[in-house]
Amino acid sequence: MHLSPTTAVGDIAAGHPKSLKVFHRHGIDFCCGGRRPLAQACEQSGVDPQAILDAIAELEQQPGIEPNWEDASLSALMDHITDRYHRPLDEELPRIEAMARRVHHVHGAKDPARFLGILKTFMALRDELVPHMAKEETILFPWIRTGRGAEAQTPVRIMLIEHEAVAGMLHKLRELTDHYQPPPEACGTWRALFQGLGDLELDLMEHIHMENNILFRRALQSQAA
Repeated sequence: MHLSPTTAVGDIAAGHPKSLKVFHRHGIDFCCGGRRPLAQACEQSGVDPQAILDAIAELEQQPGIEPNWEDASLSALMDHITDRYHRPLDEELPRIEAMARRVHHVHGAKDPARFLGILKTFMALRDELVPHMAKEETILFPWIRTGRGAEAQTPVRIMLIEHEAVAGMLHKLRELTDHYQPPPEACGTWRALFQGLGDLELDLMEHIHMENNILFRRALQSQAA
């Protein structure tokens, strides 16, 4: 693929997996905002499109191969999404919830709006993700595996809407945590909470990218899983 400022961010991310690191470092939305041309995404983030393309090219010259899921079967791609992104959340969401509740209990009085906002936003995020993943694993993914992916426009549209909701909650958490940067006086749990939320954001962005820009697009175009 020839990359240029007019190439969609999601297409770059799908065909050049190492680009995800560059996009995340510069605050470029490569999941729900993946349909935007690179130039438009860079304008919103205040970065030079050519600098992004140069950074991607430099990364791709470095050793190490990132799997290109464009070449995998849809079944293998869904197995990867389930194993790499869904199952870890079964443990990570309760872990982060426990830290968020602890930090709110201990430090909430210092900044009630911020700490209550973090806890409530995270709980809303959890309540969105858990049934969302269940619907994918019990309804959408089995449907695609039967070779009927091209008929899945309605469930895919619902998943896309829910992904947008998740992206909005992640944006709010980023604002509430000052981009996941704890203050100097933060205790260990406070720091671990912000680190966990930052890691969660990156994983969810990669997760949504894999579905929006690769799985759903390919499934809607194909009859074979």
